[in-house]
Amino acid sequence: MIASVSPAALLPASIPSPSEEWAGIPYGRWLNDAGLTFVPEGATIRLYAVCILVGILAAVVILRARLKSRGADPGAAYDVALFAVVLGIAVARAYHVLTHPDDYFGPGANTWNIFQPGSVWAFWEGGIAIFGALIGGAVGVYLAARLNGLRFWSVADALAPGLLLAQAFGRFGNWFNQELFGAPTDAWWGLEIDRPNPAIPLGLPDDTLFQPTFLFEVTWNVVGVIALLAAEKHFRRVRRDIGGASVPALEGVSYRLQWGRLTGLYLVWYGTGRIVFESIRLDPSEVLLGVRVNVWGAFAAVVLGFLIIIVQGRRHPGREPSPYLPGREWSPDAAVDSLDTYADTPDDAEPDAADVREPAAVASSPGSTTASTRASNPATSGATGPGGSA
Repeated sequence: MIASVSPAALLPASIPSPSEEWAGIPYGRWLNDAGLTFVPEGATIRLYAVCILVGILAAVVILRARLKSRGADPGAAYDVALFAVVLGIAVARAYHVLTHPDDYFGPGANTWNIFQPGSVWAFWEGGIAIFGALIGGAVGVYLAARLNGLRFWSVADALAPGLLLAQAFGRFGNWFNQELFGAPTDAWWGLEIDRPNPAIPLGLPDDTLFQPTFLFEVTWNVVGVIALLAAEKHFRRVRRDIGGASVPALEGVSYRLQWGRLTGLYLVWYGTGRIVFESIRLDPSEVLLGVRVNVWGAFAAVVLGFLIIIVQGRRHPGREPSPYLPGREWSPDAAVDSLDTYADTPDDAEPDAADVREPAAVASSPGSTTASTRASNPATSGATGPGGSA
């Protein structure tokens, strides 16, 4: 007789968090052990930063492919990444510091010393606000788009799915740092958090589990990527030959969300999720009218997203004519001017004697036509007389 197993028994009792030794890569210690003692022994690469870098890489790969599919220069993705990442991180850090002032300006805080933990500059330790990143990143996208002659909304729409995926990768950094978790729970998906942790309210038992808000947001963002890609185009049913078998599939035939409307949908999707997840977090935050500042930021993102969809839909009911601004079009098959072509000949090389012909010789050579012969021929000279056209 086979004993029945309850489905609940197959579920884990909780979700573990990585220990502190897994929160960073201690390359300084490893290099010192190898004899490279000039490297500070405490030098560490935080996995929080690695998660963000992986997310950026994923976003750039997706952006490059989506720009190419729109007929734009895929290399423009690197300019977008450079401007958006630098400005996005700078504004995101400033936003976080301003909404958590007690962490950086309170008694005993290390505010400015970059060589000590906890300074306002140390974004690699954790603490960047996504809404600040969106503001700074949007400015960076605009600058990169103008530099490459691209329409801002074309680039923003191409970036939106990859950006949402990058945010999903970034949330794993919060898991490694054991931060930004939610309220206590006794559910099987409860997250284990090591003690001490300043975000845990006093009086809770040491075995208390917490809502894994990082995992909620990862799931929400991945589903959002699929939703954005599905909403962007009109699809038709087709059949494809795979391994000799004809299987049903969907094929995108035309865009239906352009002129920034896909960006608007991204803001609505992401902002809606953040309103929920932010409301159950325990970490300290500035409060405005009884509501966390980041909840207000998420609400503003939703409103802005709806406004973009409505306004851009009315202003631009048709399709985008090109991802480029008028007069700035790019072509992968653009010809190279022969005058600008590099010649593998030294600038001071003497021309071959056989190729040198004196002007007089050219003028007297058989079959040549010169100004003097044209002048002596009334039929020819009349063709280029006053009022004539060459």
